[in-house]
Amino acid sequence: MSSKFGRYRGSVKDYPDFDASQDAETLYKAMKGFGSDKQAILDLITTRSNQQRIQIIQAYKSLYGKDLIDDLKYELTGKFERLIVGLMRPAAYFDAKEIKDAIDGIGTDEKCLIEILASRTNQEIHALVEAYKDAYGRDLETDVIKDTSGHFKKMLVVLLQGTREEDDIVSDELVEQDARELFEAGEQKWGTDEAQFIYILGSRSKSHLQLVFDEYEKIAGKSIEESIKGELSGDFEKLMLAVVKCIRSTKDYLATRLYKSMKGLGTSDNTLVRIMVSRSEIDMMDIRESFRTQYEKSLYSMIKNDTSGEYKKALLNLCGGDDDAAGEFFPEAAQAAYQKWELSATLASRIELKGTVFPAADFNADSDGKALRKAMKGFGTDEDTIIDILTKRSNSQRQEIKKAFKSHFGRDLMADLKSELSGTLAKVILGLMMTPAEFDAKQINKAIAGAGTDEKVLIEILATRNNQEIKAISQAYLEAYHKSLEDAISSDTSGHFKRILVSLASANRDEGGEDLDKAIEDAKIIASVLEVADSGSGDSSSLETRFMTILCTRSYPHLRRVFQEFIKQTNHDVEQTIKKEMSGDVKDAFVAIVRSVKNKPGFFAERLYKAMKGAGTEERTLTRILISRSEIDLFNIRKEFKDAYEKSLHHCIESETSGDYRKALLTICGGDD
Repeated sequence: MSSKFGRYRGSVKDYPDFDASQDAETLYKAMKGFGSDKQAILDLITTRSNQQRIQIIQAYKSLYGKDLIDDLKYELTGKFERLIVGLMRPAAYFDAKEIKDAIDGIGTDEKCLIEILASRTNQEIHALVEAYKDAYGRDLETDVIKDTSGHFKKMLVVLLQGTREEDDIVSDELVEQDARELFEAGEQKWGTDEAQFIYILGSRSKSHLQLVFDEYEKIAGKSIEESIKGELSGDFEKLMLAVVKCIRSTKDYLATRLYKSMKGLGTSDNTLVRIMVSRSEIDMMDIRESFRTQYEKSLYSMIKNDTSGEYKKALLNLCGGDDDAAGEFFPEAAQAAYQKWELSATLASRIELKGTVFPAADFNADSDGKALRKAMKGFGTDEDTIIDILTKRSNSQRQEIKKAFKSHFGRDLMADLKSELSGTLAKVILGLMMTPAEFDAKQINKAIAGAGTDEKVLIEILATRNNQEIKAISQAYLEAYHKSLEDAISSDTSGHFKRILVSLASANRDEGGEDLDKAIEDAKIIASVLEVADSGSGDSSSLETRFMTILCTRSYPHLRRVFQEFIKQTNHDVEQTIKKEMSGDVKDAFVAIVRSVKNKPGFFAERLYKAMKGAGTEERTLTRILISRSEIDLFNIRKEFKDAYEKSLHHCIESETSGDYRKALLTICGGDD
């Protein structure tokens, strides 16, 4: 049982007026006859503590001469069965069963091994080892050694000893020594001394290592996590990162595991069940709090949206409550949101934006023009040559190639490419040949021409471009379509959404720094419009206009300060509040602006991820972002993608596309992280 400030932090407690025999009878009746009363089963089992469930098993055996777990397995199926049966096992035996399932059969579930062994205390590890021996008549360490290898195996064996120091007394001298030794074992060494990482991270106390990590960052100029990612690889890297995360905060680590188990396509039910069962009487309340803080939504709401049936009902009972119900942040969540805006301001001033496509060395427009003509002349087309040249030249170099092609051959390179190429490859190559402003103008025209409007494209482009880029787009749009960009937007949209887009298309965003007094006033207006504070003065329409003006015309540095002041005033995060209080395209536009202010590469990384997850791939989104950001910040987008989704953008493109289209996109992507 875990406590925080002396309080029990589990979500499942001992049931008052507990009667094991009466509960055993209720369960027997629920499973008797044709079918079973699953609601009665889940209501009872999820509201009893583990110790009480063990007593029910014994009472059931005494009353009916039958094994309750066997009967539950017979009556229930699938994920619901796994959850209910898991709850009936003592905690150590539940962990033992999870480990056994992870290493039995073909392949090994390394993520399960990592999660359990990195997050359990010495006492929990000892109980797990004994339970494994008792349940399966085998030695857990021997089985792990048989099923794993290398440094990954060595670290697992160290963790299985359950000998991490538990002394809270910390020596400053030893802290500095360990930090220095980790630095010398990794960053300062040709190759990596993995044994030193294993020894220090596998044996030192949590309180000691937390100080070591702080000291390490001072010495190395980067976090221990960054060094591990750079120095280690594979399952060993994942294990060591999990250990570090658990040293820092087990609740944060498990909250992240839960979030990742439910985000994206499908749900990792094994992970979801394992954590919900194993932490329900330890620290579920802390995990819920961490989840709400990190992801700005409650664990309860995510389970509710991602699961179904009795399985969902049982999980929600174990969760123990909805932290969104009152519509309030935890104080810690507001603090974390504030710190994210502080970090956003720091990173904006420090991080260098990098593209992935650069001017080619020894560039010769004439030679490239001739090579392209040759690739398209005669029978068939040499797509490889076209891709190789045009994806490895900067946009300004491609414009020179167009001119050289026209001079030499009296032909329009764009027209020739259009006639020789087709499908998604043609869209990529032709997009690369346009200037950035021409490309964006064409994307906007496509979004508003014909039946229906692609609001997401309009939002993506207009919410993320700077004044100079928008002015260039407006000029390109006028030249290409003989209509002003503002008129085109006005004729195809309406209401508040139209006003937002027209405001953004006016390119009137201030480019100065922050003004604290104005930021405080702006935050009050936003709070009034979003109804999380009393409006100071003025009617609602006037406030809404001022709200739109703030988001569409204030500088990014100023808006970061506004959003921090908003948190101070309301205890809410502006993005989350907009999502709750607004709807439709207006909500999407304002959220895009906020996300762009906070972390523009992160915004594009999420757009790319959504374009490739699920059934089918949104090639238009994929093509548009890769082309438009290739010389601006695609390298940064790649990093954000890897950090957020634990897979590289290169890997996802490789998996989700094919043929020459894939070749072109991977070249633009510029590398596998």
